[in-house]
Parts: sequence; structure tokens; C-alpha cells
Amino acid sequence: MLVKRNRGREWLHWQRRWVTGAQYVAAGMCLLLLLALFFGEMGLPRYFSMRDHAQQLERDIQDLQRATILLRGEIDRLEHDPSRIEQLARERLGYVRKGETVYQVDPEDSAERRP
Repeated sequence: MLVKRNRGREWLHWQRRWVTGAQYVAAGMCLLLLLALFFGEMGLPRYFSMRDHAQQLERDIQDLQRATILLRGEIDRLEHDPSRIEQLARERLGYVRKGETVYQVDPEDSAERRP
């Protein structure tokens, strides 16, 4: 049978001090990590702002994809639909078919005559 020798009170006192010091160091490290988590350069406030920004960018991408689909449809109509080409020529360029009469109203003159 093996019997261990008692190391004495000094050993026990030193061991307790070492464990207590290690606990203080661990608590300090945890406190530093928490401070870094909340107030650090890449902390929680930054994370939340970046997450909101990413969501906004996703919404912008979806809007742009919808606009792209609409524009591609418009391109297809302009390439293959003669009535659409005629409509745009009439609206934007002021084209008129033969035999049509064009009436133009001057908005400034009509506003002056009303009173």
C-alpha cells in the first residue's frame, strides 16, 4: 500500500492562491471578450447594420431583376411588334399617317383665357 505524504499548509495555501488567481484571470478574459463583442470594431452593432445592409441589397437586386425582365419584354416587343413601333413613333417623334389631321393645343393660351 502506498501512502502519500502530507504536503502541509503552505502547499494548500499556495494552491488556493493559484486557483483564485486563475479564476480572476478567466473572469477578466471573459469580460474583455464581452466588451469586444459589444463595442469592438466588428461587434454586434456592426453585425446588425451589415445584416440590414445585406437585406437592403437583396431587395435592390430583386427590384433590378424585375426591371430587367420588363425591359427585356419591351425589347422583344420593339423587335417583333409593328404596332408598338408605330405607337412609339407617334408618341415620341410626332409621326402622323397620311390623311390624319393633327390638332395641337397650346396650354399657355388656354390658361390665360379661362378667367
